[in-house]
Amino acid sequence: MIPAWSQALPVDTPVRSPYERIGGLGELRRITDRFYDLMETDPAFAALRAIHADDLGPMRDSLPGFLAGWSGGPRDWFEAHPGKCMMSMHKPFAITRETAAQWADCMERAIADAKLPDPDIARALCDVLGQMARGMARP
Repeated sequence: MIPAWSQALPVDTPVRSPYERIGGLGELRRITDRFYDLMETDPAFAALRAIHADDLGPMRDSLPGFLAGWSGGPRDWFEAHPGKCMMSMHKPFAITRETAAQWADCMERAIADAKLPDPDIARALCDVLGQMARGMARP
């Protein structure tokens, strides 16, 4: 199935990147802050929280930049971390199917709470980030 955000548009329709459709860096920061707030406060995400550092500040600062470049916005994060990707950066961590599912669920809630004006991009973002998270799980 072709994601809604990548379907063909009429020739005269300006193409907007997923980054633009999400609402830019401000929205990605809002989603990220909500994600980490949920991780810190909701017992449903306790196992996920337990595999993270005590101080979530550096991750709160980093994730929006990664998501911005990854979704077609400014690539500052990628320029600051040449040759890095999410898979390689998470390889040292014991990510189980449970914690990967918690990450995906937590991010889905954060995106839903953001109430993005474009429901198709919100759904696509949940789907692709959930797949990425679950792909990091090791048996």
